[in-house]
Amino acid sequence: MYLGVDGGGTSCRARLCAADGRLLGEGFAGGANPRLGLDFAYANIMLATRQALTAANLDDEALPYIHAGFGLAGVAQKKERELVLNHPHPFADLALLTDAHTACLGAFNGANGGILIMGTGSCAVATIDHEFHILGGWGFPVSDCGSGAWLGLNTLRHSLLAFERLQPASALTDAVMQRFDNNQENVVAWMDQAKPRDYAAFVPLVFEHARLDDPVATQLLAKTADEAALMIRGLINLGAPAVCIMGGLSEAIVPWLPRDITPYLTSPLGDALDGAILLIKQKSEISEC
Repeated sequence: MYLGVDGGGTSCRARLCAADGRLLGEGFAGGANPRLGLDFAYANIMLATRQALTAANLDDEALPYIHAGFGLAGVAQKKERELVLNHPHPFADLALLTDAHTACLGAFNGANGGILIMGTGSCAVATIDHEFHILGGWGFPVSDCGSGAWLGLNTLRHSLLAFERLQPASALTDAVMQRFDNNQENVVAWMDQAKPRDYAAFVPLVFEHARLDDPVATQLLAKTADEAALMIRGLINLGAPAVCIMGGLSEAIVPWLPRDITPYLTSPLGDALDGAILLIKQKSEISEC
């Protein structure tokens, strides 16, 4: 039997399949990013796993016969992966990569291809001849170009400049500054404690005003699409014949992409859980680059 696990900061999913690919059961639990605490992450992984076992009418006696593949957030560095792999576990064997890697594997069923994840953060991954290539994803604000946090930051920056009459103002910039009572010091106080998700919270406001043809909103979304296109072209240059865009911004940003990009876009064949199962099946064939 094969187990796929997809673990992020807020949730963890597990999928149990037979050797012939038949779905046996699935489970769901809280966050499984090891940076939340390794014991905490493993506890949620095992909770989701046991739910999948229960759905398959199995119990813990089946664990030693299960080959597990994990795709987890927070394991981009080798030392982080070693901590997870060295932690006691009940499985026959275990393969581990990031959730972005397993999403890419699942999207193309292990074949050549690339994904661009556009959510609060952003990251691009390509699988080329069983080798992984990573672009971006080094964290906000130095990386994560075209992400929700990136768009929020640039929206706030333009709104501040417009408030001081250094850039054109619009209904969008007025609405942003009204959230801070039209006071720059309030922006600074907010900035001192803001996290990437707080910047990304401005994204719905940008799209709302873009639908009303707000000039600043459309300019900001065009810049976001340019950043996404930069990453997609990077994947294509690495050899990806097709690219899937994933994440909370994916559907909304596609209409803004340059026309030369759209022929490369495709829908995923599977999800990160499919990729995690494929990871353990192909453990000896896959390497990182």
